[in-house]
Formats: sequence, C-alpha cells, structure tokens
Amino acid sequence: MCQLFGMNCNTPTDVTFSFAGFAQRGGRTDHHADGWGIAFFEGAGLRHFVDHQRACDSPVAELIRRYPIKSRNVVAHIRKATQGSVALENCHPFVRELWGRYWVFAHNGNLENFQPRLHASFQPVGATDSERAFCWLMQELGKSHAGVPSVPELTLTLRELAPRLARHGPFNFMLSNGQALWAHCSTRLFFVERKHPFAHAHLADEDLSVDFARGTTPRDRVAVVVTAPLTTNESWVAFEPGELRVFVDGQESR
Repeated sequence: MCQLFGMNCNTPTDVTFSFAGFAQRGGRTDHHADGWGIAFFEGAGLRHFVDHQRACDSPVAELIRRYPIKSRNVVAHIRKATQGSVALENCHPFVRELWGRYWVFAHNGNLENFQPRLHASFQPVGATDSERAFCWLMQELGKSHAGVPSVPELTLTLRELAPRLARHGPFNFMLSNGQALWAHCSTRLFFVERKHPFAHAHLADEDLSVDFARGTTPRDRVAVVVTAPLTTNESWVAFEPGELRVFVDGQESR
C-alpha cells in the first residue's frame, strides 16, 4: 500500500531532511512508484505539488529537496495504485475548501464497494477511492457543524466518521486544515515528537544525518507521523489500529 507522511510544528519548519528519506520510498527503497505529492500550509495559503512519476527521481521532488519551504503543517504521500490509473488527477494529497479554509487529505488503504452519495459541493476529479472518501468526509463535516468548529469538536466528529469508512477496508489517513494534523490508523502508523533537548538523527532510507539542535530553539516542537519510521535512532511510537490522533503546535493534543 501507499506511504504517508505528516508534519505538524509550532513554528514554520523546513521538511528537507525528512522528505529526502521519504522520497526514496517512491521507487528506490520501496516499490511505491505510481506518483507522489506534497502540500505545505503557509498562513491561509497552500503550496501543493503532485507528480505521476515516481518520487525518487521526479524533477518536482528534486525541486522540493532543494527548496527549503517552511511550514507548520505538511502532508505528503507516495502512491502504490490500487484504484484509479497512474495519472496526475489520482495523485495525493487532495485539496478542498470548507469554511473558507483549505483542507488537505492523503490515504493509504483500499476501500471496497465505497460509492457514497455526494452532493454538488464535493465531487471527485479522479477515480480513486481515496478522493471519494475525502469528498465524503468534507461533506459530512459540513453537515455536522453549522459554523466553524474548534479543533476538539472536529476531532470528535472525525472519531465518529472514520469507523464508517474503515468498514470498507484499510483506512490510514492524514488530514490537515493548517491548524492541526489528524492521523487515523487502520493497519500501520508511527509518530515521533521532536523537542528540546534536540538530538542527532539518521535516515533509514538514505545515508544522511542531521543534528536538530543546530538551528532550533528550546521552544521549538515538531511532530512527524509516517507509515514506517524515517530514522533509525529515534523513539517512534506505534498507533493502535482504529486510533485517531490529533497534533497541534508540534505535539499531540488530547
């Protein structure tokens, strides 16, 4: 199945180190070669890049590696196609607007026989189960809240909605609106919280190390969520199946 990546921080942070390792899984250290994408929130704006080529040697991925975009919320995806052809419109993450804010979604899994009734506001462009699931989630969130809800209110609603989708098959996903990062696990997800005192880390997929203590302050916090741990010397925490976690300002929010 696909590979997911999410980052949530309390201060704009560049994702160059983590993305360098993650991109190798798109055709070099793993067989996920059917496209990739990444989205960076910057205030109310969003930078969104997708490519149907494999991530390990995509020219667009090389641009991301060389251009240290800083963001407080990032969602990335490397695709192993199950439903829908290898095409640009089927590459995650997908983007929609709700309540005057961008929402970004990426999914790992395979939802069988999922053909929900969708109203005009949210319709898929491509042919994936993932984009249909995203449209349905946005539709149901909009129906559940008359006004703009808080992060805790959104978390409660997502905890009610996610199991309804997971009945159709594995439903690992990342969702962000630029305020928070929600991550749901059906089969496999891990996270790590980086904070003071920052340590030295070494990538699992590439011979690259970084000392996070350089260029950070004692107040900085970064949470990273992935399908499989990106580094070999950090304490990654495994999600439980069926668990939804939310991260705000670089740490898990209860």
